[in-house]
Amino acid sequence: QLQPVESGGGLVQPGESLRLSCEGSGFTLDYYAIAWFRQAPGKEREGVSCISYPGTHTKYANSVKGRFTISRDNIRNTGYLQMNSLKPEDTAVYYCAVTRNPGSGPCTISRGEGYYDYWGQGTQVTVSS
Repeated sequence: QLQPVESGGGLVQPGESLRLSCEGSGFTLDYYAIAWFRQAPGKEREGVSCISYPGTHTKYANSVKGRFTISRDNIRNTGYLQMNSLKPEDTAVYYCAVTRNPGSGPCTISRGEGYYDYWGQGTQVTVSS
């Protein structure tokens, strides 16, 4: 079973930053779009951001636009989510998911399981003073 591996979560104060990583451990992320989803306690999972292969197209949820930046390093086989100006409402488990579905076209964060083929185990992000 192919599974991307997330890292970089942690506990930070409001206004601080974190960078999440998503590594294609044991498989290449070439031709996969990479997306980040999050799920807070008692809430449904929501799409945060995605980036196509090789990185031409990106998409963000309105709640994170201007604060989060998604990127990928195809040489290092890793995707990133830079999160700045973090807020308590950003607290959630963040999941990396990958799919070949869009080909080289735009990615989407409005579709989850069934569209994204492989999911990571998640990394906890907690924003609290």
